[in-house]
Amino acid sequence: MPEPATVASLADYVAARAPLVERALDEALPGPEVLPAPLHQAMRYSLFAGGKRVRPLLVLASAELTGAPPERVLPTACAVELIHTYSLIHDDLPSMDDSATRRNQPTCHVAFGEAIAVLAGDALHALAFELIARNAGLVGAERAVRALGEIASAIGTQGMVGGQVLDLLAEGRSSLARFGVWPVDRREGVRQIHRWKTAALIRACVRSGAHLAGAGPAELERLTAYGEELGVAFQIIDDVLDEVGSAEALGKDARQDAASSKLTYPAAFGVEASREAARAHTARAVAALAGWGREADLLRELAGTLLEREA
Repeated sequence: MPEPATVASLADYVAARAPLVERALDEALPGPEVLPAPLHQAMRYSLFAGGKRVRPLLVLASAELTGAPPERVLPTACAVELIHTYSLIHDDLPSMDDSATRRNQPTCHVAFGEAIAVLAGDALHALAFELIARNAGLVGAERAVRALGEIASAIGTQGMVGGQVLDLLAEGRSSLARFGVWPVDRREGVRQIHRWKTAALIRACVRSGAHLAGAGPAELERLTAYGEELGVAFQIIDDVLDEVGSAEALGKDARQDAASSKLTYPAAFGVEASREAARAHTARAVAALAGWGREADLLRELAGTLLEREA
């Protein structure tokens, strides 16, 4: 595996690191013929359907920035992609967003049935924590436990899962009416949903890479701010693209959020104000890296690239 040498651009970095992630993911999952075969086929179907691999690349980049080579943090980098994939499988279910397509192919529950899709998400979730535990053999138990706690907290009741519940409540679903209407203030509500549902895990990716590398408090503080701001900007742009993008570019039906009466940034603020908010969050993410020189240019370029993406 390559040493953590400086690369010229984000494109070069992705070209060098993405194959490491893909090979490690392939090795981590049981083969499609291994019993129970339908489960492993569904896991692989969703995991290898495409995707930007932003979250594992953030783990690698933050670890390398703070002193660890990529091979020492690969298990955790893979783990966050498994968690992300499990969350997409569950989000697409009929009881959640009821989505028929994802990444230009039928969603997992359409292809394999709802029961297998639920279990495939559960299995990816479990395997993710097995991989983080394996990281102890590469960096030591103390650092691995810090990363594990970071990620577990980010996907719990006041993180990704809690954010999904707030998202459902904000839709005003009749099945949740007995719990009351949340939120009262739409603008603060959408900010809270995005902080928990998306930004928490992205922040944890950045911080967990730093934990595994043994980063100090000052480095962690800067990376925390970067990850939080990057995560919010990422979700705002997702909201905007759902509103104005094409199904072909997105790999799924467009304007699903509006059809489901979801509380999104464009719904609360309008498209142009949402774009401006994304730019402001991205600028704050980049500003958080001011303590580093050119060695942090990859993270700076990544922030700009995610801001300008069209899918």
